[in-house]
Amino acid sequence: MQELPNIILYAIPFFVASIVLEIYVLYKRKQKTYKTKDAFTSISMGIGNVLLGFLTKTIVLIAFFYIYNNFRLFTIPITWWSFVLLLFLDDFSYYWFHRISHECRLFWASHVVHHSSENYNLSTALRQTWSGGFYTFIFWLWLPFLGFHPGMIILQMSISLIYQFWIHTETINKMPKWFEAVMNTPSHHRVHHGSNPIYLDRNHAGIFIIWDKLFKTFQPELDDEKVVYGLVENIKTYNLFKIAFSEWFNMFKDVFSKNKSILSSMRYFIKPPGWKHDGTGKLSEDLKNEWLKDRT
Repeated sequence: MQELPNIILYAIPFFVASIVLEIYVLYKRKQKTYKTKDAFTSISMGIGNVLLGFLTKTIVLIAFFYIYNNFRLFTIPITWWSFVLLLFLDDFSYYWFHRISHECRLFWASHVVHHSSENYNLSTALRQTWSGGFYTFIFWLWLPFLGFHPGMIILQMSISLIYQFWIHTETINKMPKWFEAVMNTPSHHRVHHGSNPIYLDRNHAGIFIIWDKLFKTFQPELDDEKVVYGLVENIKTYNLFKIAFSEWFNMFKDVFSKNKSILSSMRYFIKPPGWKHDGTGKLSEDLKNEWLKDRT
């Protein structure tokens, strides 16, 4: 464990330098994708995530080590080939965590934070949840069960997060075709952050876009459909606590509202955002179908 560093902390100077460079490039291009309050809000959310990470990573490691020490099927060595294998298995876990975070309101309650900015730049990458770290790690529990050392898993999860930092930008249009075909890129991830109906709940990739293509959640960025960033219904606040917890409040408000069965109440935890027990809600697929109908 002592030989596997917390690379997120080492990456912070790189994050800061990259944001400064992006601001300079955008200034030269006369593009305005930064708003001071929004950027500081994103950075503040990121700082809160890092501070809470000292607690959440302890919880995660305890869970990983408990499974690894008591239930692992194999003992996978810490070597080059196991890191290559883990790269793909971790990314597979991330894809399903990310997809479920859009399709299940319990997980959306924490993930919505990352989509709450109406701007898209490198500072947006730092707008991270304050609550997700306490429970979203369950998507990775199968890895220590297989026999991957917990330190390896934490390290690879950090590598994935660092990779995803650079794709939060409009300064890069498209990468080479071979790269776009396999890897997650700024173009693919701009789609993911779009509130346009055609872009909703698409491109959940972490590092490899192949999972979205395999499981049919891929959507290319369209030349005639400029990405509109943010949420279908934006939060419209820079208050850190409202950003962090407003969806939790709204979800529990729906759960405990009157005139419905207990089963309907519980469904608010597992159904997608937008679902209503009385059938009045609209899911992302409903919005997409309406959009496609209007286009024809």
